[in-house]
Amino acid sequence: MEELVGLREGSSGKPVTLQELWGPCPRVRGRIRCGLQWLKEKLFRVDEDWYFLAILGVLMALISYAMNFAIGRVVRAHQWLYGEIGDSHLLRYLSWTVYPVALLSFSSGFSQSITPFSAGSGLPELKTMLSGVILENYLDIKNFGAKVAGLSCTLATGSTIFLGKVGPFVHLSVMIAAYLGRVRTRTLGEPENKSKQNEMLVAAAAVGVATVFAAPFSGVLFSIEVMSSHFTVWDYWRGFFAATCGAFTFRLLAVFNSEQETITSIYKTSFPVDVPFDLPEIFFFVALGAICGVLSCVYLVCQRNFVGFIKTNRFTSKLLATSKPLYAALAALILASITYPPGVGRFMASRLSMGQHLVTLFDNNSWALMTRNSSPPWPAEPDPQNLWFEWYHPRFTIFGTLAFFLIMKFWMLILASTIPMPAGLFMPVFIMGAAIGRLLGEALSLAFPEGIVAGGVINPIMPGGYALAGAAAFSGAVTHTISTALLAFELTGQILHALPVLMAVLMANAVSQNCQPSFYNGTIMMKKLPYLPRIRGRKIGSYPVTVGHFMNCAITTLAKDAPLEQVVKVVTSTDEAQYPLVESTVSSEAREHPAPCLAHSRCPVN
Repeated sequence: MEELVGLREGSSGKPVTLQELWGPCPRVRGRIRCGLQWLKEKLFRVDEDWYFLAILGVLMALISYAMNFAIGRVVRAHQWLYGEIGDSHLLRYLSWTVYPVALLSFSSGFSQSITPFSAGSGLPELKTMLSGVILENYLDIKNFGAKVAGLSCTLATGSTIFLGKVGPFVHLSVMIAAYLGRVRTRTLGEPENKSKQNEMLVAAAAVGVATVFAAPFSGVLFSIEVMSSHFTVWDYWRGFFAATCGAFTFRLLAVFNSEQETITSIYKTSFPVDVPFDLPEIFFFVALGAICGVLSCVYLVCQRNFVGFIKTNRFTSKLLATSKPLYAALAALILASITYPPGVGRFMASRLSMGQHLVTLFDNNSWALMTRNSSPPWPAEPDPQNLWFEWYHPRFTIFGTLAFFLIMKFWMLILASTIPMPAGLFMPVFIMGAAIGRLLGEALSLAFPEGIVAGGVINPIMPGGYALAGAAAFSGAVTHTISTALLAFELTGQILHALPVLMAVLMANAVSQNCQPSFYNGTIMMKKLPYLPRIRGRKIGSYPVTVGHFMNCAITTLAKDAPLEQVVKVVTSTDEAQYPLVESTVSSEAREHPAPCLAHSRCPVN
């Protein structure tokens, strides 16, 4: 039955249904309808993406905070179980080891059963995609659940497995951005725009970093340095706006949950403001950058060689191919057994979480001077007011525990990175860099117990400042980024060491970039993904090289109007796998016999 329509009195517009005409308050409803239509046109105007970016930032902040909240509850439950289980060493050992073994087995098995794309960091694949390569189904929304569940289980193991959140969370953010982009396209009925999609993905990468560390500025710069080979200035406002929305919401949730009184840095420090460092210390900060650069090269070489060994070894390769959860369980058992606190773990601060590692390493007091004339006992349980006691043991000095921590975490992180599960690498190398800087700072504070005298003023050495510089330098050298210096400032709210930290990061990158590819580029090469190496320099001899020196002019094409006999002849007479399709035989002949000026075009190749 057709619906009856009519016109309002004095109206010359379109007919409306009688139900609308005779309904209550037709004029008010009409004005509301017009207002909503105007709002829809303004919100969904082409090139106006602020609402999309705001939704992305807020949504990722909610997901990040919810993950942290759930992971914190699980970690505290494990700590309670370990503390309440009694004095039996067997039961304590089982409670310490079975927990991460079960979590990692579930993380690897669950994520791999849904999709193989959920394993690893995800940043190397995203970098490949943003360079123009299409990886099918890598940003499918079905991967989101597998990545979230697997990453949550990985992080719930705490410092025992010693893995991070940044890379996988950037992958999650990009997946959400791709999904929202598809929803937007279907809603508006617009054709798919690859350029706009890439802009949204770059902004999403910035949101992923910003909602992990509440650091919008370094999030944008880190996404530019790591993700984009070429970055357009037009993407700046998108990245900053989305990252600011995400970081603000992430810290606001902490205030609403009474975790913070106001919006502050995550790892706030208390360095003296008057004279945080003196001029002679600049030399030590630069030396620290060089040390971090050399150690990063050693780490990158060892990591790639060990991953290659795991893939080629008969036993491990078969285990990874047939039973990934079993491999994850064996690796977790090894790592958890080493970090067992009554055993070797007492010499590497294994009872501290990764966040507590950073809080203690950034302490501005000198532990070497505090324990020089006294020997505090190793506490039976961690003291919340003196967490730095975990870095001291009567059998070891502060230097022994820091050195042992670095040596053990060096190869343990390499082993953990081979487990097929969602996990990141940035936070572990950031903590290792802090330990390197702390070790140098403690040595300097012991060598100059009264401080460095400059201009008649004695300025004490602050090992926490060296830990801050080491964290930024080592993580920057592993990832080939400079933005880690700004990330260190945003994480700690500490800008007093801006100059020495930046000099250390630059020195570390100068050493690392001249010797080894970054961790992400190395992973791209190991996975045999399309890789465009960075052009290190432009030599004068490269300018005479033209396209004609290497362009293939003998191209076999097929025309749309070509008869079947000619198509069969072309296919059977050549070994080509693909044939360009042209409009007509005339254009085909023109392509097969190009003009000489095209082959010898003066286009320099640099």
